[in-house]
Amino acid sequence: MDDPSTVVPRISVCMAAYNGALHIEEQIDSILAELGVHDELVVVNDASTDTTAKIVRAVEDPRIRLIEASTNAGYVRTFERALAEARGEYVFLSDQDDIWIPGRVELMIGALEGHQMVVSNCEHIEGPVGRFHEIRLRAKDSRHRVRNIIGILVGYRLHWGCAMAFRRELLGQILPFPPHMTESHDQWIALVGNMNRSITYLEANTILHRLHGKNLTPAGMRGLPKILKARISFAKNIAVAWHRARNAAAL
Repeated sequence: MDDPSTVVPRISVCMAAYNGALHIEEQIDSILAELGVHDELVVVNDASTDTTAKIVRAVEDPRIRLIEASTNAGYVRTFERALAEARGEYVFLSDQDDIWIPGRVELMIGALEGHQMVVSNCEHIEGPVGRFHEIRLRAKDSRHRVRNIIGILVGYRLHWGCAMAFRRELLGQILPFPPHMTESHDQWIALVGNMNRSITYLEANTILHRLHGKNLTPAGMRGLPKILKARISFAKNIAVAWHRARNAAAL
């Protein structure tokens, strides 16, 4: 049998974990059921203070690569590190507390035929659904690149990171994350996909997205100063994404 460490995975799943002991095992089980024997699940443990790392190690599956951070870096930089570790042809993002719906991997890979990135919708479970959670992507909007970019800037075109997958070649433009970015890594990745005119939206739900008090996405509107700060950051991200896409096209 081939050594899993020497075989290039078809799929890399990148998970940022922090104090996720309550749900992470259920999520890992749902992910592993979707993966092939040589695929990988990269879990970066962001210096959790609970039993998250112990639970991950207890799964004892060779497809799991657990990386322990020495200090807490926050979810944006933890996802960045996980993506930098990905070796697969197709890269999926994953939260620590959701549940993958059976069949999602092949459905999303099928959608990547002719595209570099795919984003699906989520079914939100267990918690109150807020304004942001009601925003859904429509397949017909996939080709409206400029409108999508404006939607990310304004806030009406929401892309869930846990519902994203993309081809490996896009990592060169996604990484490194812009140094000023402190939140919304998923919207940054969606900007890169749209700037490359190679993103497609799946209207199907492929994730059971668990809502609870520790979710980082706000259920309602934030204060004006925070909104303005986020929009300025998004505007900077648009410039960075445009520059990287232009450089990639010139190669």
